[in-house]
Amino acid sequence: MSRVGKSPIPVPKGAEISINGANITVKGPLGTLTHNLHPSVGLKQEDGVLTVVLNNDTPEAGAQSGTARALVNNMVVGVTTGFERKLSLVGVGYRAAAQGETLKLQLGFSHDIIYNLPKGVKAETPTQTEIIIKGSNKQQVGQVAAEVRAYRSPEPYKGKGVRYVDEVVHLKETKKK
Repeated sequence: MSRVGKSPIPVPKGAEISINGANITVKGPLGTLTHNLHPSVGLKQEDGVLTVVLNNDTPEAGAQSGTARALVNNMVVGVTTGFERKLSLVGVGYRAAAQGETLKLQLGFSHDIIYNLPKGVKAETPTQTEIIIKGSNKQQVGQVAAEVRAYRSPEPYKGKGVRYVDEVVHLKETKKK
């Protein structure tokens, strides 16, 4: 069994967990998430702590235990505190504006880009060059951030584009005569 799969998942106050066979549902103040576990692993809940148990002794079950533990932990954290990804826009005239369920981006093209946010994901723009994407589903928040970044990823000579706040862009030296 993997080391990650052996560690217990603490369940904070405000999170309700219901296990129905291989289906797990986590409810919290930020929403509800459901997931179907792999058949070779299961969950055991006792005293406000979740642990992953193996249904059989195959190597696949050991590998799936770490994955299942990580996914369930992300669900518990997501419905209690949530996840966020911060993006910054670098470039002259690059700006963003959150308008309800859409994100309006001006990234140096001849037209504005209107990105429709999926259900369960919200975007905020504290300034014109910052975007904060929030949600309870970690995979969905990361996917939305990656799709927004893909409209104009940072180029290697001037560093212009949409980048994650913690991303380091190594700039290339320009061609010399």
